[in-house]
Formats: sequence, structure tokens, C-alpha cells
Amino acid sequence: MTAPGRELPDLDALLTGPVPATGPTVSEGDPDTGEWTRTRGEGFVIAPLWVGRPLTGVYAPERNEAEEAAEARLSGLIRQLDDRYGPHRQVAMHVPLFRKIAGDPMPALFQALCDEDLLGDLTVWEPVPPARPEHPTRQLAVSLSQSDGDAPMILCAVVSDHPITELPEDG
Repeated sequence: MTAPGRELPDLDALLTGPVPATGPTVSEGDPDTGEWTRTRGEGFVIAPLWVGRPLTGVYAPERNEAEEAAEARLSGLIRQLDDRYGPHRQVAMHVPLFRKIAGDPMPALFQALCDEDLLGDLTVWEPVPPARPEHPTRQLAVSLSQSDGDAPMILCAVVSDHPITELPEDG
């Protein structure tokens, strides 16, 4: 996974890299470890920026310190991205979570986030101006998630060709 301090260069690579215009959602993994490396779908790419250590057998205060460090990493990245792209907005993930539990359909981006257990609320900047004129304008989101109490914290990025909007609660 990404080394500490590599979040911004890795985000720049995602923002200027390819985003599928069409096609199915495909999750990719490292061929040696099987660890998730990215998910691509119609109009989006999701990738980990940082993965903490597993928290199996880790209890307070060490667990609290690990969670606080992950939250601080997210907060620091949000500040840097606010400086770069202006104010962000939040997109809650509770509706996609409820739809996942109920087995209800949802847009491919939210389905992919749920399939990877990336259920932390999204911090979104849109549109993000292109790095160079030949690059398209994109939408950017970051999120911090943990699939269960023993799993590592994951800081991920979403790059999308379409606006990232909150799902309505009524369906």
C-alpha cells in the first residue's frame, strides 16, 4: 500500500489517469498478496491511499491511538485538498449501507464502495480542475473506513467523471 506522505502524488495520478467510460465494475487485487488495489467501473475509480495495520488483538489505549492517528491522517489530507481545490462537502454513506443490508439496487459507484466495505462518509470536491488542459475535469472524494473492529483502517480515494451526490433516503 501507499507509503506515508504519498497521498497527494497518488491522488494526482488517479485524477490524471484513465477512468472507464463504460463497462462492468471490476475489483482488482495484488497478484502476490490478494490485497485490494482498486475498483474500476463506469465513470469511476476507487483506490486505497493508505492502509493501517490490522487491529486484531489490539485494545485501548493502543487501539484508540491507532484510530486517532488514522483520523488525523484523513483530517490532514482534507486540509491539503481544501487548500488546493476549495471547500469540500460531505456525502453520507448511511443510505447505501441500508440499501446494501436490504439488498436494494443502487448506483454502481455506491455499490462498489459497499462491496469493498468502504462505508465511511465521503468528503467530496467537485469539480476538480484539470492538472493540464488535456485532462478532463473530475470529481474527487476521500473516505476513511474500517470493515470490522479487527480490520485495518483504510483511507481511500474516489475519482469520478460524474457528480458524486448523496442518495435519497426514500429510494
